Amino acid sequence: MTMNEHTLITPKLVAALYTEAMLLADEARGYFDTEGQMERAALDPVLRVAYSCESLRVTTRLMHVVSWLLVRKAVAAGEMTEAEGEAPERRLGRAGDTELDSLRLGQLPPRAREIIDASRDLYERVKRLDDQFATEVPLSPARALLGRLERSF
Repeated sequence: MTMNEHTLITPKLVAALYTEAMLLADEARGYFDTEGQMERAALDPVLRVAYSCESLRVTTRLMHVVSWLLVRKAVAAGEMTEAEGEAPERRLGRAGDTELDSLRLGQLPPRAREIIDASRDLYERVKRLDDQFATEVPLSPARALLGRLERSF
């Protein structure tokens, strides 16, 4: 599937998502570097660790999204072929889901929760777009046989 063949992934959509991702990245950096540090210091030690982990997850999600969107922009601009843009190494990186239970997440500062939720939402929207490029690569006969042997023993 190419960007041109699929009407849902247009250059305009990519540009809008890119703008949203960059604004959210700037907002997250601004919060976690300033006000967030003071709010983090007021948390109990377990929540401080959870807060730090979540801030890293936010950054990871946003950088994967920005990277994916830059690839889509390069394909649209002709700087990269469709095949290069759809290569497995250029798919959306795995960011890991928030492992924080809802109780602990609810104990984080409200602004942190807003940024965490916004980054999760953006990542999931881009993931749905990226999933459109998923194609199952058939196993070679040798790999299929090896898999059957491994399951037998």
